[in-house]
Amino acid sequence: MTEKKQIRLLLEILMVSTRLGFTSFGGPVAHLGYFHEEYIRRRKWMDEKSYVDLVALCQFLPGPASSQVGIGIGVMRAGILGGIVSFIGFTLPSVLALIIFALLLNSFGFADAGWIHGLKIVAVVVVAHAILGMAKNLTPDVKRKTIALFAIVVTLLWQTAFTQVGVILLAGFVGFLIYRHHTLDDSSENMKFPISHRLAVICLILFFGLLIALPLLREATNLNWVAMFDSFYRAGSLVFGGGHVVLPLLEREFVPTGWLSEEQFLAGYGAAQAVPGPLFTFAAYIGAVINGWQGGLLATIAIFLPAFLLILGTLPFWNTLRRNPKIKGALMGVNAAVVGILIAALYHPIWTSSILSAIDFAFAAVLFSMLVFWKLPPWVIVLTGAIGGLFLTLI
Repeated sequence: MTEKKQIRLLLEILMVSTRLGFTSFGGPVAHLGYFHEEYIRRRKWMDEKSYVDLVALCQFLPGPASSQVGIGIGVMRAGILGGIVSFIGFTLPSVLALIIFALLLNSFGFADAGWIHGLKIVAVVVVAHAILGMAKNLTPDVKRKTIALFAIVVTLLWQTAFTQVGVILLAGFVGFLIYRHHTLDDSSENMKFPISHRLAVICLILFFGLLIALPLLREATNLNWVAMFDSFYRAGSLVFGGGHVVLPLLEREFVPTGWLSEEQFLAGYGAAQAVPGPLFTFAAYIGAVINGWQGGLLATIAIFLPAFLLILGTLPFWNTLRRNPKIKGALMGVNAAVVGILIAALYHPIWTSSILSAIDFAFAAVLFSMLVFWKLPPWVIVLTGAIGGLFLTLI
């Protein structure tokens, strides 16, 4: 490929992904629909089967699935630089919006304002909606419902920084035991990826190496920026199920340790529903609250770095992995545990910090109906929540 052609491809990817970054509301499932319409139907950058297989890989990996799909499409279109450009275009709009929101929150000190309480109620509604959809798909049988129940009980009764990780690992082992003979459709064709196996192995080594080395470096240096990078990197590495599941991990990392208050945390989570793009950019808000715009950029790099390393490290091996029933079985157990972790997070900290009276519950019911039954866009729910929160303070 000539240099001019490479530059044209990169500019095209940047233009298209940035437009998607400004317009993709509605969460990861909606993002995948936007990608399909733009990249597959309109521009035909990939065929339907390859896109479905790429989505399957990104659902298999921890991290932000829609962002990983976007990175993968960029990589297959124009190599590693294409993946980086695709990520920047899709992510930057929401990163900038949330950093600005955090700086305004710090400057004007309106964390206790009524509209902030309204955004916290929006967080209740959004997570409840996510749970309903995920539970239907990820816990269809009694065995997986039982795994989810175990995750709820353990996560609520033992609220430590390592509980969620332990639950996910144990659920993966149980899923492996129960579903290792689960039948799979093996009719799909192999995909071809512009990444060497050597580079893939280096990325995987780097992924696991940072996961082990960062906590050790954090203890040895006692530097705030190293601690921040470690917390966000670990959250990005261990989250199965998309952006909503990162909530409890980030809450455990930053609220009990005093980095930011629960009010600030939930206000930012509510605001994150109002912006397009991946929900993982919520990390940019947290980083900016803690350490200004520099903290926001550091947090964004740290939480998305695992997604990059994993997608680059697994693309060449996906043809083999996706046909392994044992790995598939472990993932079924992990996904069931994710539902339980989400339900626990819905109760604490979201519900206990947001639904403080009967009128709060009534308002949440109205917002839930607007989102689920009337199918109104998420930004309408967020705007209604903010305005309604102002009125609730006057009642």
